[in-house]
Amino acid sequence: MELDSSDKLSHTTRGLHWLIALTIIALWGVGWYMATNKVYPLYSWHKSFGILVVLFAVVRVGWRIKNGWPSALPSHQQWERALSKLVHWLLIISTLLMPLSGMLMSAMGGHGLQLFGLELFPHNPMPDNPQRNMPINKELAELFHSVHGIAAKVLLVSLVLHVAGALKHHVIDKDRTLKRMLGR
Repeated sequence: MELDSSDKLSHTTRGLHWLIALTIIALWGVGWYMATNKVYPLYSWHKSFGILVVLFAVVRVGWRIKNGWPSALPSHQQWERALSKLVHWLLIISTLLMPLSGMLMSAMGGHGLQLFGLELFPHNPMPDNPQRNMPINKELAELFHSVHGIAAKVLLVSLVLHVAGALKHHVIDKDRTLKRMLGR
């Protein structure tokens, strides 16, 4: 399997980056829309794609451990390297924490967890009203709800910094940073 080099990022690095990035951005937007407008039919899709994201994010972490971090170009300043490392860590952590906290929020809230209709964790119906769910652990569900919201904010700020950095390198510095992630 091809590893990253200083000149080129591997197909695996680029593929995982764009797959996770585009899916997370879509899920963030759909999550915001669902919560704002109380569009409940989208929740099962949101949860299913969230489960897939966490699986790919775990693969990405494994890939980072095996492959290492992409090397910075020699022209990057020390402060850019430090900020880049911080933003990448925040992206990795929030990419894992956001879907995991969502899964645990759903499970502990009694809503269960399904992957495109396949039950992974059963819902917990109220005995006197099976149409409603009863939390398994309300305090944990609320904790994971808070973590999910915080992770969403951290992810959004990190993503904005990440994109701003990529654009700065491409437009102002005119270096190869963005081109490497685009496979050029």
